[in-house]
Amino acid sequence: MILVDSSVWIDYFRGKATPQTDCLDYLLDTLPLATGDLILTEVLQGFGSDRQFDDARRLIGALHMVVLGGSEIVIEAARNYRRLRKLGVTARKTIDTVIATRCIVDGLQLLHSDRDFDPFEQHLGLQCVRPGD
Repeated sequence: MILVDSSVWIDYFRGKATPQTDCLDYLLDTLPLATGDLILTEVLQGFGSDRQFDDARRLIGALHMVVLGGSEIVIEAARNYRRLRKLGVTARKTIDTVIATRCIVDGLQLLHSDRDFDPFEQHLGLQCVRPGD
């Protein structure tokens, strides 16, 4: 299953054409997709109007919802943060560390457009969807 990050959803709802949003548009009609509870929060908090908020909530809410945290995941996320630090890489956002860790633990692929996930892919085995590959 593919988990879609807020970095893609935000561009998608803004109408920004990117390889990732084109991929999302295709995947919405093709494969079962997932999003995370914290990702939903990140996306929904950015809308100015109630109508946009409700439309996005319905679309994203129809997908499989992954609870991103939980004690096992947050402890493993802290381990992953420390693993990267030992390699000289500092993860910039805690939420991205949790998202990447949930994907690694559950074997989910991640569709994103956020370079903060690159170290998790390069060093920790995060599987990412690469549009156009």
